[in-house]
Amino acid sequence: MTREDAVAVTGLGVRCGAGATTRELWENLLHSRSTATLHAFDDENTVVHPAYPMPDFTPEGYLTPKEVKRTDRSVQLGVCAAMDAVTDAGGLHTPAGRAAVVTGTTYGGVISQEHGIGQPDVLYPARVMPNAGAYWISSKFGITGPSLTLSTACASGTHAVGEAMELIRSGRADTVVTGGHESPFTATTALAFARSGAMVTECDEPARASRPFDAERRGFLLAEAAAFMVLERLDLARARGARIYATLIGYGCTSDAHHLTAPHPDGAGATACMEQALADAGIAPDAVTHVNAHGTGTTLNDLAEARAITSVFGPAAVPVTASKSVTGHSLGAAGALEAVITAMSLHEGLLPPTAHLTRLDPQCELDVVVRPRKLSAGPALSNSFGFGGHNACVVLDSAQR
Repeated sequence: MTREDAVAVTGLGVRCGAGATTRELWENLLHSRSTATLHAFDDENTVVHPAYPMPDFTPEGYLTPKEVKRTDRSVQLGVCAAMDAVTDAGGLHTPAGRAAVVTGTTYGGVISQEHGIGQPDVLYPARVMPNAGAYWISSKFGITGPSLTLSTACASGTHAVGEAMELIRSGRADTVVTGGHESPFTATTALAFARSGAMVTECDEPARASRPFDAERRGFLLAEAAAFMVLERLDLARARGARIYATLIGYGCTSDAHHLTAPHPDGAGATACMEQALADAGIAPDAVTHVNAHGTGTTLNDLAEARAITSVFGPAAVPVTASKSVTGHSLGAAGALEAVITAMSLHEGLLPPTAHLTRLDPQCELDVVVRPRKLSAGPALSNSFGFGGHNACVVLDSAQR
């Protein structure tokens, strides 16, 4: 299959609890190694829940001490991941005005926001603004083309990747640095999700607490993360002999218009989004070889997504993976992280397992991958569904195709 408007993925970079590099992340995924631990969200250790922090993270070597003072931790994660992605791509090879940045985040600089309430300093507005990551990435590389930020809850990262692809397709950019960043580790955020019933608050084994599609699942584990890609016009990437991880060939974007936080029970919006992405890619459902599910581990979201996947592909008709079993849920960064993982799966020809699945929920008629599995040649779909009924899906294919 050849698509004239396919977009090349030439660089990848990550920062998350499951890996400070793409290689470390990949190895942890393959071996179902979870780094979840009990984490104190406040200095007094009164708000403690299982989570996926990056305890040893430092932006040293990426940001100067002065720049660190001007940025929230979320942005610091994002800048590091984006700079790694550009290095991985061998640099940016288009004029500054033909390059762009598209970022996704749910909460922006929420740590700086919470710490500054009632006593903001002069840098407070610049640290908390959601588009701060897009600014710093643009500034680091001198990118003068479009610089955009999307905030659609847990679909933000996937929307960012999809809209970045559209910038290239429409001719507005030749190269785009795109992804998501999030560091929501504040006491208020943790308490809010805990009280909503969506997040695991108590467990005997934190490392096994994130269990998408398992009959005993109890919710998600909060994570901080950043994940970025370098996207290029396919012809330009080939012309310069770039290493191409995968190609982006389709994008879907819909809304449930059903409930502020709960998904449509039968997954209608998710179904429409997947169908739209496949139609945009010009492929039929039976061409898809893999679905990287949103798979949060919450009762309602997993069931709605399972119904949607079954509606599009049929019962247990396509291999499904749920990366959050190892990475946790990084909100606005999650979709970008899973797009990176999907690109790596295509590049390696291998599906990492869904960790901690001991008994599949009988209501979820899915072929959930529980051991590393060879990936058949063909396109893969990555799903993200967020609060507000925001749905986003991207379709990737192997570079060889």
